[in-house]
Amino acid sequence: MTDLPTSAELAVQRKRIEEIYESYLAHLIRGSRQACSEVVQTLLDESISIRLIYEDLFQRALYRIGSLWEVHEISVATEHLATAITESLMALTYRVMFARNPVHRSAVVACTVNEHHQIGGKMVADLLEMHGWDAYFLGANTPIADLLEMIEDKKPNLVGLSVSVYFSMPGLLDTVAAIRKLYLDLPILIGGQAFRWGGKQLFEDAANITYIASLHSLEEYVLQWESSSRVPG
Repeated sequence: MTDLPTSAELAVQRKRIEEIYESYLAHLIRGSRQACSEVVQTLLDESISIRLIYEDLFQRALYRIGSLWEVHEISVATEHLATAITESLMALTYRVMFARNPVHRSAVVACTVNEHHQIGGKMVADLLEMHGWDAYFLGANTPIADLLEMIEDKKPNLVGLSVSVYFSMPGLLDTVAAIRKLYLDLPILIGGQAFRWGGKQLFEDAANITYIASLHSLEEYVLQWESSSRVPG
């Protein structure tokens, strides 16, 4: 099982991230890749949890930038640059992430049709890798046929589907229906920022479909699997 920080250690680490968050956010808005990289490398050198870096720094900052864009305080170009910088910063964590022992389980993770925001899905795949899984991330706007082909090829233990924009919800429904037609018992994880505006009720009675609200929830799901030696349904 992957060694994880205790609750007390996580609290200290969250406080550390909070100390540098505003500075990091300012660097990100300015598009200063080097300054952002230095912040992240410092946290890695201090052995801060990768999950906390993803959730409390990367994700929080991107959500804030998205809110600023919505009220026209920053341009779409600034938002796109912040996204690109964040994706590059995620690569800094891989040296730590891929040092984990494999657990011989796999997942196919994709962003659904018409969903062009891929960082959330990439974070899911990375966190699974951190726990020793083989995670095959297919990226943004994945055609259903291509996803089904990858499922058939890799025969994963689960599939993760990410949707960030609520208007992409029909694509999620179509994707789930297509998977279920061929793979009745394959566990499916769904999640993403789109669910802030609703949609969870569409899957409440569906078997083997689990809504994942956060990276913390995903980690709990994975740990449940580790403790029971099976993928939870």
